[in-house]
Amino acid sequence: MAKVKSSISFGLINIPVEINNVVRNNDTYFNQLHNKCMHTIKHIKYCPICKEEVNSNDLVKGYEYQNDEYITFTDEEFDLLKSDDEKIIEIVSFINLKEIDPVYFQKSYELSSDKNSKAYVLLKKAMKKSGKVALIKTVIRQKFYYAILRLNDESMIMTTLYFDEEVNIDDKADETVSISDKEMELALKLIDTLKGKFEPDKYKDEYQDRIKDAIDKKISGKKIKKVKGKSKRSVSDLMKALEESLKDAK
Repeated sequence: MAKVKSSISFGLINIPVEINNVVRNNDTYFNQLHNKCMHTIKHIKYCPICKEEVNSNDLVKGYEYQNDEYITFTDEEFDLLKSDDEKIIEIVSFINLKEIDPVYFQKSYELSSDKNSKAYVLLKKAMKKSGKVALIKTVIRQKFYYAILRLNDESMIMTTLYFDEEVNIDDKADETVSISDKEMELALKLIDTLKGKFEPDKYKDEYQDRIKDAIDKKISGKKIKKVKGKSKRSVSDLMKALEESLKDAK
């Protein structure tokens, strides 16, 4: 995404910012080829009624309100539904980050502003001192979002949130299962033995690394070998499984 200009509305204070991507896709890209001639294929938009190829200029957005019955919307009509207020980053409230279940986190962006902007520096310092994050609402491209503003060291990060109706979680906990004190004790010991720190620089995309290695092998005319997985024992008895797991972890 190219840089998007916006501004943070902090009370009556307006702080110009740019929205920048912080995450890049690490996946290896493959073209789709016709296996007969080994040339790339084209994705053609085709109308089966008119029996003709359709270009992008001939497309409209349609909503099917009943079977095969549509109403259409133009880009101008969509623009009429947007409030000018949504073009800014409006701070709704300040909340504790731990109140938000990570399942609601969607995508993160870095906000940048003039480093000499006193209002921007003040907002960052005040957020750091309060220990709060800002709940905001805004539009990015053509989509409306609620999001949070938080600090990552000295950087301002905006993370968009899924709406509640987009999150599908079965919150019915099964309280009928009986757990013994000994089982709980062993489970807690296993957690304590396996505890660590979040170190993102150490977590590598092993599958993408294997794909890139396989590409080099195929270019060199070598065969790809099956990746061997770690052999794991299967223990059906929960207590025994906990005890064995604790021994292995140690």
